[in-house]
Order: sequence, then structure tokens, then C-alpha cells
Amino acid sequence: MIQIKRVYEPEVKADGARFLVERLWPRGVKKTDLRLDAWLKEAAPSTELRQWFSHDPEKWPEFSRRYRRELASRPSAWRPILDAARRGPVTLLYSARDPEHNNARALLQFVSSRLRD
Repeated sequence: MIQIKRVYEPEVKADGARFLVERLWPRGVKKTDLRLDAWLKEAAPSTELRQWFSHDPEKWPEFSRRYRRELASRPSAWRPILDAARRGPVTLLYSARDPEHNNARALLQFVSSRLRD
């Protein structure tokens, strides 16, 4: 099982392996205060794509398409998520305010489809 969670939410045992999937460190969070299994910067959207999207829900379909293309070209970036998900629960941590239109949601969909393959 893979879930997503805002980085500002408290950790719970059911989180399992925790991966930060942001290119930039979340504001207001001390690195020493956040338990992570890994910070997967390369699994996050490129700087150019992130800036283009700018968390605009109207751009979501195109952002998702472009992000999937980036992910497909970088399997080593998301492979740790897939491997961990085959062993147990995984939580993808993100910092965006919008729970529906963020890179962790798109990454969840992408990696989940690979689990079924």
C-alpha cells in the first residue's frame, strides 16, 4: 500500500517507509525533526515543470502527463518506492497545500501502476 501525506502531518506507525518526494526542502521543517527513509529529489518534477505548473489546478492534466514522461525516463528515481512498497506500507511526503493537485498524488498513480505490472 502506498499513501500520500503532507509533510506537516504527524508521523504514525502505519506510515511504513517514508519518502520525501520534493525537490526543495519543505519550509518550516527542521531536517532533524523529520523521520525519512530517503529524500528522493530526483523523483520530484523538474524545476522547470514545477515552476510551469505553479500549483494551478487548471494545468493539472497537462502537468500529470509531462510528469509521467519525466518519471518514465528516470526509473532509478522512483525504484526505491516500488521496492519498498513490495515489502510493506509506504508514505510519500509532500508539502503542497492542495491535497488533490500535487506531485505526490501524480507519483502515487504512476508507481501504483508499476506495482500491478
